[in-house]
Amino acid sequence: MTVDTARAGHMLEQAHWAARGYSTFDAATVQRIVAAVADVAYANSQRYAEWAVQETEMGVVADKVRKNQACSKGLLEFYAGQDFVSPRVQVQQKMVQIPRPAGVVLAITPTTNPVASVYFKVLLSLMTRNAVVVAPHPRAKECCADAAGLLGRAAEEAGAPIGIVQVVDEPSIPLLTALMKDERTDVIVATGGSDVVRAAYSSGNPALGVGPGNVPVMVDHTADLKAAAERIVASKAFDNSVLCTNESVLVVEESVSSQLERAMAHAGAHVLDQESTDRLRSYMFFGGHLNTDVVGKDASWIAEQAGFRVTAKTRLLVAPIESVLPDDPMTHEKLSPVLALVRVPDVQRGIGACRAVVRIAGAGHSAAIHSEDPRTIMAFTAGVPVLRVAVNIGASTGCSGLGTNLAPSMTIGTGFVGGSSIGDNLEPAHLLNWAKIAYNADISAPMDSFAGLDPAHAPSGRTPAYPMASNATHSSISASALGARVEAAVSSRLPHGATEQFRDEIRQLVAEELSQLLKG
Repeated sequence: MTVDTARAGHMLEQAHWAARGYSTFDAATVQRIVAAVADVAYANSQRYAEWAVQETEMGVVADKVRKNQACSKGLLEFYAGQDFVSPRVQVQQKMVQIPRPAGVVLAITPTTNPVASVYFKVLLSLMTRNAVVVAPHPRAKECCADAAGLLGRAAEEAGAPIGIVQVVDEPSIPLLTALMKDERTDVIVATGGSDVVRAAYSSGNPALGVGPGNVPVMVDHTADLKAAAERIVASKAFDNSVLCTNESVLVVEESVSSQLERAMAHAGAHVLDQESTDRLRSYMFFGGHLNTDVVGKDASWIAEQAGFRVTAKTRLLVAPIESVLPDDPMTHEKLSPVLALVRVPDVQRGIGACRAVVRIAGAGHSAAIHSEDPRTIMAFTAGVPVLRVAVNIGASTGCSGLGTNLAPSMTIGTGFVGGSSIGDNLEPAHLLNWAKIAYNADISAPMDSFAGLDPAHAPSGRTPAYPMASNATHSSISASALGARVEAAVSSRLPHGATEQFRDEIRQLVAEELSQLLKG
């Protein structure tokens, strides 16, 4: 047993304890806890937006504030009136459905949308009576650890069990691997690079992962070109394009291309010439792979690094290319305010070009179209293999549910075609199952009344803190008794022949928590 395995086991055991207690809470108590956490998260949106930009050197503070707000109070507003706690009695179907939380959620969060993802996954877990262990990206560990700790304290102060929200403050690959593979992890929600998602799916535990984005956007001759230009520029520049739903390749009909490009320039874009496009390609994809230095950076900074200049007010670099080909890296995801531009003779060629973009990368993810023709919109959606299409709105916010009625989400499912276990924007319903009581369908067979029956209840007091027994209190257990329990737990979990050094390391992991329990 390694130190990482021991640390992972300790966190998950405590989370499992908290989840068991929280799973019995009634709807009113859960709503109170969730509201308290959302309020605290919302109140700190600005502070964590600034912290995230400073720590990761990615994105735009004002846009991160919007995401943090959308993933705090915005979630409460969107799911207002929805109950993920109480039984559902369906008299006509002669069925009763009882929600069953997953248990312990391992929330892997990315560096691109760090705090918004912490907010989002913690609140969804709490809405569905799950405990959550947050595993942040190492480049965003400080702001994420602080945010998760703040939300956890708010939840506990509102009545949630101690340990309902935990965070890995020193992330490492061995520790993350131990957390993912441990049988006490009930579901992994993985947002990040392809390697992380693949590891989650191969962990042996249930996982909800997402595929990469590479969003095509098409503009046809029926579109409001001025509005389309403004929306595309604003969307691609939003948080410097770190959302996976941002536009990657713009496909436009030749008959309106010049007009659209002028409108985009007026909105803050800079359309490059051939020489600048070549310089940009060489800098961004040196060696054939994306230069991660550009991720989340300003357009003017990227241009300067590539060897040409644009004005400081430039929000977006538009790089014209001849066609969509896999060997042109500009047709791949760029996660920066750089947009490839392809001109096509007609709508059918445009749909084909967008389909080619998604085949290169991004299958099942997202696309956008600016058009006033419903037949074109229908043909586009049928022809491009994605599961969400934003119409006449920027893809960044439209496909993530921040500007449409899609579920607001920082985790975008890509479905079967994209190798994901979900096809929707992640929402609370994905973090629980429903146990179904099914009666005889024969109309002559009666169904009992379930009026007033609910296995959930308002807690009579705080759930005892791990590792106390459920009938123990702080005053009724001695330090020596608690120490004996820890010794027994350590001995039982260590493999035969483990050294005393490992025993001491595990004891140290729980020493601080035990001292806090005895002070209570």
